[in-house]
Amino acid sequence: MRELIVLGTASQAPTRARNHNGYVLRWDDEVILFDPGEGSQRQLLHTGVTATDLSRICVTHFHGDHCLGLPGIIQRLSLDRVPHPVAVHFPAEGVEYFARLRHASSFHETAELLVAPIEADGQRIELRCGTLEARRLRHPIDTYGYRLVEPDGYRMLPERLAAYDIGGPAVGELQRVGHLDLDGRRVTRAEVSVPRAGQRFAFVMDTGLCDGVYALAEQADLLVIEATFLESEAALAAEVGHLTAGQAARVAAESGVRRLVLTHFSQRYADPARFADEARAHFDGDLVIAEDLTTVQVPPRRVPSAG
Repeated sequence: MRELIVLGTASQAPTRARNHNGYVLRWDDEVILFDPGEGSQRQLLHTGVTATDLSRICVTHFHGDHCLGLPGIIQRLSLDRVPHPVAVHFPAEGVEYFARLRHASSFHETAELLVAPIEADGQRIELRCGTLEARRLRHPIDTYGYRLVEPDGYRMLPERLAAYDIGGPAVGELQRVGHLDLDGRRVTRAEVSVPRAGQRFAFVMDTGLCDGVYALAEQADLLVIEATFLESEAALAAEVGHLTAGQAARVAAESGVRRLVLTHFSQRYADPARFADEARAHFDGDLVIAEDLTTVQVPPRRVPSAG
């Protein structure tokens, strides 16, 4: 299962229709919580995701709308006696903020947190399902975006396997070794498969345009990106280190993004259709204007030609 669950879409202050930020990515055996703002614990109750499901927490930066839900989430991990370690990543420069949030009130800590701050642009964390990479963004305080990259692989072609009478455990051996010797003839993996590009997910929050934005978005199957302002406030966006919907859409178009999710909307805008209209002027791909408590699927893999 690979999908994004949106907990909240508001920037700076929640509204009656938008909770503070919060996003859950289900990606195989990883369940990653990104930027839990206030109310994230309650929003989880509406989604079917539990604290026990979480394997990892990623914080882009320590502005309140991206981290004030951390105390409740961390305490819930202990309350529910989550049996597995939960990794936590955040900018290393904010380690003091994390320590304060972690121990914001008295509780009996039983959960095991694997605290692993991001200390450098381009830092990589190897997961079973791929590589989690952090890239520095441009904001008034230290901020990192994240992307999850699955390694490239192969898709086996049943008709070609059948032509060589290859089945059962022999298929697994062929995938692992790269070849199989049958009746004096060597069958290579390339003869019975086609390349399969690994999938990519990118998460870009508070930032002005910079190299890190494009590095994260490059060829993403699913890009979640802030669109705090509309073009009418472009000067303000640049001043405070944020993107407009048009800028986010141009990034997606130039980076080959397949599905674009816009979120993190300023409370000054009540009508989400305005973000769609502005983005459509630059991006003609699959566009989602995020709403609280919605689920967005990672697009199905491109089906390669058999050649």
